Amino acid sequence: MSSLKIPSRVTIIDIADRAGVSKSTVSLVISGSPLVKAETRRRVEAVVDELGYVYNRGAANLRTARSDIVGMVINDLTNPFFAELAVGIEGALQGSDYIPVIANTGENLARQAQVFRTMREHNAAGVILCPAGGTDNVALKEITSVGIPIVLAMRRVAGAAASAVVPNNRDGAARAVEHLARLGHRNLAFLGGVAAMSAFAERSGGFADGIARAGLVLSPDAIIEAPPTKAGGAAAMNHALSLPLKPTAALCFNDIVAIGAVHALSRHGLEAGVDFAIVGFDDIAEAAQMSPPLTTIAVDATRLGERAARMLLRQIEIGVPRVETYIGEARLIVRESCGAKRGGRGN
Repeated sequence: MSSLKIPSRVTIIDIADRAGVSKSTVSLVISGSPLVKAETRRRVEAVVDELGYVYNRGAANLRTARSDIVGMVINDLTNPFFAELAVGIEGALQGSDYIPVIANTGENLARQAQVFRTMREHNAAGVILCPAGGTDNVALKEITSVGIPIVLAMRRVAGAAASAVVPNNRDGAARAVEHLARLGHRNLAFLGGVAAMSAFAERSGGFADGIARAGLVLSPDAIIEAPPTKAGGAAAMNHALSLPLKPTAALCFNDIVAIGAVHALSRHGLEAGVDFAIVGFDDIAEAAQMSPPLTTIAVDATRLGERAARMLLRQIEIGVPRVETYIGEARLIVRESCGAKRGGRGN
């Protein structure tokens, strides 16, 4: 007859292995967190009783003391805009007692959840989050439920009681459309981005606002979703050029999409700023170096990063949750890709 071997010194890892869950889940159960499903909680509690685990509250109190780590959780570090944002965050933290630790989620919700657990386990003093597409209020509870201050950067999360630093996406997009309308364009498209991103709703909404202000009609085919990448921009432009009523100008979700759209135009034998007007969004460093230089809506990523870091440091200092929102300026920067400086013939 075999007997169950019980470790002489039971740890959370032992419980996790026996219950078939992560050690983070065991910690949540022991601390009484409401985030664990009832069935999982019962299974973990049964193993705790079986192994005779004793919760060392004194050690737990030491572990819950805040560390000097500040998490920078970025949705897409392959986009130069978010790299510039991270530089701003890091610069603002240099004079503080906190060490920034960066993680790239790659727009992956599972990876973001994993990073949240790591930040929680290391008792991060605070987190600046550029949410992955599709992030909801429930996803943020991994951080907010344990009192870790969080500041959202660049994207909002509906219903989240969290501070946010965002650009004026809607106003900037409307301004771009009005500029294109003044150049004589009547058939416009919005290229790139996907509905799961809050910035897409704001920027495409601003596109629709600008169409209305200019007295134009919004075509049901005008807003073309695509990944916010160069490949996505090229695919969106190819689709736009296949429409029965071809647009002569486009506002792109971001500069990376705009670069892809310019490349697609070239493959069709068309030139941005001459045959077709292109406007980007963000004003990354590469935008001014393109051929032709990219007209865009300028969002100062470095300054927004600095603002997000200072906002987080204030929340860490006061020690109580406080919700603040900062909306940064979005300015139109006119260069050659829209045709305004080249006498374009795509009007």
